[in-house]
Amino acid sequence: MALAMSSLSQSFPPTTSLLHLLSDFVRRHWRPYVLSALMLSVVAVLTVWIPRRVGHIVDLLIQQQLSAHTLLVELGGLLLMGVAIYFLRVGWRLQLFAAAYLLGVELRTQLYQQLSQQGPGFYQHQRTGDLMAHATNDIDAIEMAAGEAMLAGFDGSLTLILVLAMMTLGIDWRLALAALLPFPLMGLAFWYITRHVHQAWTDALKRFGQLNDHVQETLSGVRTLRALGLEERNSQQLAGLASRAADSSLDAQRWEAAFEPAVGLALVTAMVITLGFGGYLVWHQQLTLGALTSFSMYLGQLIWPMFAAGWVLSLLERGRAGWGRLAPILQAAPSVDDAGVVAELTPGMLRWQQLSFTYPGQSEPALHDIQLQLASGQTLGLVGPTGSGKSTLLRLLLRQYALPPQSVFWNEVALEAYQMTVLHAAISWVPQEPFLFSASVADNIALVQAEASQADIERVARLAAVHEDILRLPQGYATPVGEKGVALSGGQRQRLAIARALLVETPLLLLDDALSAVDTHTETQILQHLREARRGRSVIIVSHRLSAVVDADHIVVLQQGRISASGSHAQLLQQDGWYASQWRYQQLEASLDEV
Repeated sequence: MALAMSSLSQSFPPTTSLLHLLSDFVRRHWRPYVLSALMLSVVAVLTVWIPRRVGHIVDLLIQQQLSAHTLLVELGGLLLMGVAIYFLRVGWRLQLFAAAYLLGVELRTQLYQQLSQQGPGFYQHQRTGDLMAHATNDIDAIEMAAGEAMLAGFDGSLTLILVLAMMTLGIDWRLALAALLPFPLMGLAFWYITRHVHQAWTDALKRFGQLNDHVQETLSGVRTLRALGLEERNSQQLAGLASRAADSSLDAQRWEAAFEPAVGLALVTAMVITLGFGGYLVWHQQLTLGALTSFSMYLGQLIWPMFAAGWVLSLLERGRAGWGRLAPILQAAPSVDDAGVVAELTPGMLRWQQLSFTYPGQSEPALHDIQLQLASGQTLGLVGPTGSGKSTLLRLLLRQYALPPQSVFWNEVALEAYQMTVLHAAISWVPQEPFLFSASVADNIALVQAEASQADIERVARLAAVHEDILRLPQGYATPVGEKGVALSGGQRQRLAIARALLVETPLLLLDDALSAVDTHTETQILQHLREARRGRSVIIVSHRLSAVVDADHIVVLQQGRISASGSHAQLLQQDGWYASQWRYQQLEASLDEV
């Protein structure tokens, strides 16, 4: 546990290749790797020593120089070596894989931190299902490269060196050279197969991401699909994606399976050469039968290094494919640079100074030359036609997009000078479509203040006019809301989000059309509660329903990204512009609804 905590406390440096990634990880976690290497070394020595002892026993038996007691001692020694190999193999696996899993923890932690720091601009080019695939399959492939591949690579390499040394130096170098003649051809086959394995796994991981994304979108929009009767068509699309993902994985497995025939063919050829040439040497008394037996056993032990070579290459290519997909996400620069140095935000006046903004990739500005101010403790109403830039103004306050320098000031400090965490901690935001987590009603209200008491939770629920609705739920405040609040109505979700925002005493409250799903009576009730309970906090209300901003200290009308009118409710009615005509229309609509 201490090892895990220490690894997570370090920042994980972005790298450019899988080998750099693995070498940096091994450098920081060298102890389990060194211990595994030591245990593997003992295993390798014992493994190559066993055939040597067996050959010696065979020669003694042929020469009738081995007593029953000595035979039992030799066999007991072989048995003890086998038991030692078993426990050492268990030991190094526990050490090595425990370390490799830490790499997965670090990568997933860094991926989460990277995704949580990105703004909406980043997610316009990324799909949720594919990002989930990065956190699962891609990182799993890298984990295997850090664990299984390194294990097999070290074990296979050490075994190969020791076996070849025993074959050439300990038995007969001529027979060893002859037996190794097929292996260069096997190496050429490995090179050819490896190229195709990398491409196959890259395609398989990409296909899995596409399948994952389709499943995620399907589950999120299942009610829409049912309402439109699109279940069958969507099922066919899913079947096609699943089939292509399966075909890609099968293709990768086919190429991985090609390693085994290459190894088998090389070893069979080597065995034929060994029996032929070795038999010739034994016939001419240049080699003992025991030595030939040991050599044959050593040749059999080459099976593991050869298979290990193929397995390692396959895992490394799979890891390379996973890292090739994951690295661009981990190395992506934040869509909004957090270069602020001010670590404390003192409530004060908000001021917009000649703010103009264009969304990335767009040619038409969303906001033109916005100049206005909001004194501390006052309420600002933002109204205007759809697409006039109201929500954009709030998103810039939240710094979801990069601000033009020196265009927005809070207490006479440029907004970009504040640290992002400090700025976000000072703002409570209720979007038009609030997000609820798969937890209870109480847990969703107390999301940003987990230590809140039940009394505090109920207090803000009353302020948001949702307390009575909650009491009618099956388990009251303990009722699970389902994924994204699926068990609640749109108005209930909005009011829960308002309650959540009111639980924390922040200097600024943003309501982005947060009352659109409630009736006018409930809206009036909530606004009355807000006026009574805001306790000096500034409030910005964006609404299409003008009744929500009637009591605002200042109202701004936005049209096509520009301020077309501003003033109090009474002043705007006297101007007889868009606001006045919209107010008359909505009042007429409300009177007809009452009839």
